[in-house]
Amino acid sequence: MSDNFYSYNVNDGHGLPHDPFKAIIAPRPIGWIASQSADGRANLAPYSFFNAFNAAPPIIGFASVGYKDSVSNIEQRGEFCWSLATRNLAGPMNQSSAGVPAEVDEFELAGLVKRPSRCVAVPHVAASPASMECKLTQLIQLKDVAGTPCDSWLVLGQVVAVHIQQDYLDDGTFNTAKAGSIMRAGGPGDYFSVSEQTHFFMGRPT
Repeated sequence: MSDNFYSYNVNDGHGLPHDPFKAIIAPRPIGWIASQSADGRANLAPYSFFNAFNAAPPIIGFASVGYKDSVSNIEQRGEFCWSLATRNLAGPMNQSSAGVPAEVDEFELAGLVKRPSRCVAVPHVAASPASMECKLTQLIQLKDVAGTPCDSWLVLGQVVAVHIQQDYLDDGTFNTAKAGSIMRAGGPGDYFSVSEQTHFFMGRPT
């Protein structure tokens, strides 16, 4: 039987037009992270290394390649907000990823209205179907297998307040397909969205 796998050692390089790592670990929800500098300047940026890591208490987190404004702000203020990126917000979300100086407010750059938070000073995206207010629990610089620090930072935060637009609650359940959540997957610039057509249900074995 022939071996039809394309295999490579990471240290030797992948030898492909694009690194397949992020295309394989997919789809990845988008960490649309709002933060605020010590002097009150708002910042908004999307991160594709994002997910939920605990349910009780709820903890979410994202990783930043490079010590960027979001990480600096969160380390200073100890809080941030996450807003759900959706198909109809894809344009503004992408605009908020622009590499601009720290003094630029990406909410304004992307034409987004800020909505005040309840438990943190950082605002969130008013147009997003769902947002979460978070307080920093851990800020970790990642290390490789040899213990050498990477230029990547893992930010974990405990969710202290949640905001859901009521149009997206069906019988008390958040309707992910109706919200049109988008995720990173595939090659550079590729996104996918959640739709009712891709939905299926599986109950847990008893």
